[in-house]
Parts: sequence; C-alpha cells; structure tokens
Amino acid sequence: MRLPFRLGLSHGGITKRTPNWLFFCWVTPLKPTKLVNLLISFLTGSHGIFTGFSAEFVSRAWDVDEEAVRSLVGNQTAEGIVKLDEAFEMPEPEEEHREGFVYNCEEAPLDVDIKDGGKVVVLNTKNLPLVAEVGLGADLVKLDGGAMCSPGFSCDSALQVTYIVSGGGRVQIVGVDGQRVLETTVKAGHLFIVPRFFVVSKICDPDGMSWFSIITTPNPVFTHLAGRTSVWKALSPQVLEASFKVSPDVEQLFRSKRMNEEIFFPPPK
Repeated sequence: MRLPFRLGLSHGGITKRTPNWLFFCWVTPLKPTKLVNLLISFLTGSHGIFTGFSAEFVSRAWDVDEEAVRSLVGNQTAEGIVKLDEAFEMPEPEEEHREGFVYNCEEAPLDVDIKDGGKVVVLNTKNLPLVAEVGLGADLVKLDGGAMCSPGFSCDSALQVTYIVSGGGRVQIVGVDGQRVLETTVKAGHLFIVPRFFVVSKICDPDGMSWFSIITTPNPVFTHLAGRTSVWKALSPQVLEASFKVSPDVEQLFRSKRMNEEIFFPPPK
C-alpha cells in the first residue's frame, strides 16, 4: 500500500482478557507526492530510532551511563508489536482522562433520525471540542435496509474518507464535470474517498449499511440535491423549467416529490 504520509500508532490499552501487546510509533507527514512508500518509525525495538545513534550520543541525550544505554537500546529485539508476559501489569485507563478526548457515537444523541431511512451522528466542535485542534470532523451513518442516501456533497470543500462498518450496498460518485468517477459495490471493511465538491450517493442492501466518515473540516456541512432540503426546492418554477428545459407539468411533478423526506429515502413500496 502506498500513501502520502507516514502512519503511526501509540497504544497501551491492555487488559487481562486480551493478548498482551504493546506498540509505539508516530505519524510523520511527508512532502506531497503522487505515490510514496508507507513508512513507520518506532521509538524502541530492533529498528528503533535510538539504535542508529552511537552509545555516546544516547548516553548524553538520556544522561545515563553506556551500560544502561546498551540495556535500553539492545534488550528489546522485537519490532513494532511487543508481546508481554502474562504477569506483566499495565496501568488501567482513568475515566477522567477520557473527558474531552472520547465521544461514543453509538450512544450519542442523533442528529438525524428518519423512520425506515437512517440515522446520523455528527462529530464536531460542539460535542468534541478537540476536533477543532486537529481540523477534522466525522459522522456515523446507519442506513436502514434498502434505503437511499440523497446525492450530496460537502459545501465547505472538505474531503471525505468513508469506511464501511457493516452491511453493504452500492455507491456512485460524480465529479464536478458531471462525469461518474466511481460506481461500485461496497461491503464491511471497504474504504473509499470522496474528493472536494464531488457528489456521492449510496443505496444499501436489504440488510442495511453503516459507515464512518472522517471529514477534513471540524464542522461538516453538507448540501443535498434531492429531498425536502434540496437546493432545487428553493428555486422558482420558471428557473427550473428553463434549467431542465421541461414543461410546467414536469416541473410540478418534480417539485411535488420528496417533500417530506430529508436526506434518507426508504425503499420503494
């Protein structure tokens, strides 16, 4: 896999109910290029950063003698993921440390709830102020069986990285030039990206579909092209007739549809 950044992770949430693993690394941005290798840097282990320094430099940096340096740098022969002994005790997470850093989207109040359509929880600066610091927002969407998500786009030029959590369905993405750039079937475990101002729509399978999207703005705002909140509904009949080059009867039929649904449409009866 080739990505335009270095990917890292720091984890210490270990319990006795799961295998004991410990790993540390970090994210380092790379100069933007079309294709780059995925590189991961580690602080410890056989390829840890300090293994590249001489004992003298590490001794001076940590203010310890060289014997301690050899132990600190050389004892851990594993790389990346370290398996701990069963008897090794890690500190338990403190509940107060979650405040302002953790938000449970599964139990949060719903921002959108449409019967037989779907549900949405939006992660923004109101419910998790920390996202303002990182410049990212998110949403968790659960689409009911056979329902459709109205074609829509981020009106604040944000990118969307969408991961299918469960279920499956079909996705279409259309570019700003009106060309369909993606038409595919997705299922749990799939991930796709929606570029800026590209319009995306989804229709889920009978069993429904859930997805989680990371959005490159802390307060996502979306515009939808169908449904009660569609921008078309705000235009005068004459403008719509001229724009689509249709008769008043067709324009009236168009305007009369989807007057109650907002962004999720139940399956046809």
